[in-house]
Amino acid sequence: MCRGCKRFHHEVIHWNGYSDDEKRAVWRRLEQLLVQVMEGKLEVFDTARLRQQLEQRAIRFLPQQSEYCWAYQLIARGARVIRDLEAYGMVLLPEFREWELPQLRDAIDREFFLLSEAHYQRYIAPAFLSNALG
Repeated sequence: MCRGCKRFHHEVIHWNGYSDDEKRAVWRRLEQLLVQVMEGKLEVFDTARLRQQLEQRAIRFLPQQSEYCWAYQLIARGARVIRDLEAYGMVLLPEFREWELPQLRDAIDREFFLLSEAHYQRYIAPAFLSNALG
């Protein structure tokens, strides 16, 4: 699995051969897993403010994705410089309010990776194994 984008090795290798629908299915899976992780760490209370901050800082995000994916992009790129998440339309959940953003960013990335890996083990690996065995 790619540690950066969380796509599986076969998805990375065959990406250019995937149809648009296949690519969308991969991105949808990744979005769902990332949203699951992010909703467990913070709340986005002002989507318009978050979007405005991303645009002002020229941080790339996909408008069609969940605002929790946008929040991840912001934290991934600004963890060392952001001092007040509320100014970005977000607030950490109580159990994470004492965490430094770089620490939180790393925890989010680890959990996202582990969820992707678990998804692979549960749904993808058995199919590869059964195909290999005939």
